[in-house]
Parts: sequence; C-alpha cells; structure tokens
Amino acid sequence: MPAVTAVPALPALSTQAERLIELGVHEIAGLPAAELRAFADAAGDPAGDEDGGVLLAVHPDRAPASALAPLLRRDGKPGFVVTDMPDVDEFAPLESVAVPDSPLHLITGVDRGDRMANWSPDEALPALTAEARTPLLLTEGIHWVLQQPAALERNRCFMTIGSRLRKPDGTLDSRTPALWISNGTGRDGRERRKAPKVGWCWAGNRHTWLGFASATGRRPGTL
Repeated sequence: MPAVTAVPALPALSTQAERLIELGVHEIAGLPAAELRAFADAAGDPAGDEDGGVLLAVHPDRAPASALAPLLRRDGKPGFVVTDMPDVDEFAPLESVAVPDSPLHLITGVDRGDRMANWSPDEALPALTAEARTPLLLTEGIHWVLQQPAALERNRCFMTIGSRLRKPDGTLDSRTPALWISNGTGRDGRERRKAPKVGWCWAGNRHTWLGFASATGRRPGTL
C-alpha cells in the first residue's frame, strides 16, 4: 500500500461557489447563481476555521447523487454510478446524522478516514460517533471531490456511510455507498477505466483501500 498523502485544503468558499455554478449545480438545485454567491460571501473566509477548510454543499434533496456523479472528472473521464445501484437517490441520511434543513450548508473538518482503511462500515460508524465525528453523506462526498479532486486517490478512496437505504420493514439495506476509481472491469466497461465511480460495499465487509469520510459537523450558514 502506498504511503498516505495529505489531502490539500479546500479552496475558499467563494471559489467553491463559482465551481458549483460553473458545473451547473445551482441549476440542478433550482437555485439562482446569485443566491449561491451570497451564501458563500455571508459565510466569510473559513481559513483557519478547520483543518483542511470548510466544504460548501447542496442539500441532497436539491442535488441528488445521480445528478452530481456525472460531473466528476478524472483523466478527462466523467464519473458514474454503478449499474446495480439504480436506487442511489433513495439512500438518505441516517437518523443519527443531522443535516441542516436548508438548501445549502457548510461542513467542517472533512477527513478521508485513511486510518480506518480495512475496517467495515459496521465497525467504523460507532467509532466515529465515539469521536464526535459525523460520517459524510454520499452527496457530500461527491461535493468534496468536485472541489478537491485529490481527495479521491488510487488505493486511498472512501466510503460515505452517513447515507443508507431503509427497507420497507424499517431495517437498513446492507449496501453502503462509496466513491472510488474504476478499474474498467466487469460492467463498468474498459472505457471507464480510471473514471470516478459511485458504488457500494456490504456493511460488514472490509476493504484495505477504502477509508471512511467524516466531518466535525455541519452548519446552515447565513444569507
């Protein structure tokens, strides 16, 4: 396994807002570009607020994973959702994950969770909770890579276990979402080799190349 490399800090919130506007995320979310810019301006400069900076994210109800994933790019190839995850947008925040009830929010202290590589999601969630950290949602993980592509690194990818699918009987589906880099095998297709990929792993399984992305908290910001 290659040595762990630090993920570069996030850009300023104003720069993040412009990036989302450039990608058309504001249109997906049904938000005027001016509102996104005003939100970032009102939040101010987060430098020094948290290690790695502060991430600007759109609520998953406004910008679902299926719409965000194709905006990812790596080696000129767009991101995609695995074919056996047609219900990706039905993965919702866990009851223990508090997401601000607003179109936009801020995420502090984002970490890729490399130290938890080779842990299972069932093992990682209680450990993060004990550390007063909150697991990222799938859409938040996509936002992070949109703003900082270096967060997704070969053999250093991550799970986003804040999002889970609840079955009709109330129990959780055993799939847990993750972001990694396709090898272009199987149903992915050779043309998708090295492309960013939204997929899933079983909640009880371990993978040496997947950490667990988390944050210190979320806040709604102001306008």
